[in-house]
Amino acid sequence: MKPYQQIPIQDCGEALLPIPLERFSVVFPHPYQSLSAPYGDRSPYFLREGVLNQLIRAQSMLQSKRPGWQLQIFDAYRPIGVQQFMVDYTFQQLAAREGLHPHSLTELERSRLLDQVLTFWAIPSQDAATPPPHSTGAAIDLALSDSHGNPVDMGSPIDEISPRSYPNHFANRPETSAQSAHHHRRLLAEVMASAGFRQHPSEWWHFSIGDQLWAWQAGDGAIARYGGV
Repeated sequence: MKPYQQIPIQDCGEALLPIPLERFSVVFPHPYQSLSAPYGDRSPYFLREGVLNQLIRAQSMLQSKRPGWQLQIFDAYRPIGVQQFMVDYTFQQLAAREGLHPHSLTELERSRLLDQVLTFWAIPSQDAATPPPHSTGAAIDLALSDSHGNPVDMGSPIDEISPRSYPNHFANRPETSAQSAHHHRRLLAEVMASAGFRQHPSEWWHFSIGDQLWAWQAGDGAIARYGGV
């Protein structure tokens, strides 16, 4: 169990609403759907009503700072089955990258790889008290696109299992490209924070509002208002 999963949930009952994709830049095709993740009749492009309202507010803030720029949506709502699928997929990819076969790992190798995966991926818990953030409809993964619709350099791809994924990884790097990436990450974080979102401590792309992780970061006895849906 991660520390934030101890935060109590009092779900406010808000509906999941479709994201108006025409108002944002969108990574297409959807990366997990392309892998045949089991969405069934669900869609990744949904958020709780209050979260969606604040995302639109963040977009407005971005465009006041950078006219024509847009938040680029990578992923939002994620059913538990998709969370399990992507944890398994990431584990297999990480093993393959190290030249290991997922079905012939030692317990030590399996534990080490799983620790790496779960640094960036939430446990696909079926327990209503410990839902993965994306399964609440309160979390979103995103980047930025410029006024020409081109992706902005953020320094590393979304979902990369490496230290480059940490929000401030490039903060003290002297290279021009590193400073540019850090500047873009700070811009994304600032506009999302202006709308009440909080950033995942290990992922420059992940933001949420109202879920357990958000409440844990807020402190002062805050509780989560969004549980699993």
